[in-house]
Amino acid sequence: MAHHRIRSRKPSAGGLRESGTEALELVIDYVKQETLEPLKGLGRYMVFGIVGSVALAVGLVVLAVALLRLLQGETGSTFHGNWSWAPYLLTLAAVVAVAVMAALAIGRGQKRTTSRQSKEDR
Repeated sequence: MAHHRIRSRKPSAGGLRESGTEALELVIDYVKQETLEPLKGLGRYMVFGIVGSVALAVGLVVLAVALLRLLQGETGSTFHGNWSWAPYLLTLAAVVAVAVMAALAIGRGQKRTTSRQSKEDR
């Protein structure tokens, strides 16, 4: 059985410089991996959220106008004269009801997220 001697070499000035450069590159790559890539994913998430919010807002406006036109045109003489303001009030009430339901759904979702996080922390 042959024993091999391990030679120990002292790092030369160039070797130390290379080690420092490699360490710096490693740190830079790590920072990019742990910060920039998650931010790119967050950016995509934000874009889809904003586009979805705009689409829902436009859809709600179109539905509100459709409801208003329905109440004004298809109810005959019910909302004429002194009652001409009623379709606007009913449409406003419908829009407020949708907004309240959305706010409650958002609040319920935040409670679930908070309770999940507290359970994971335990």
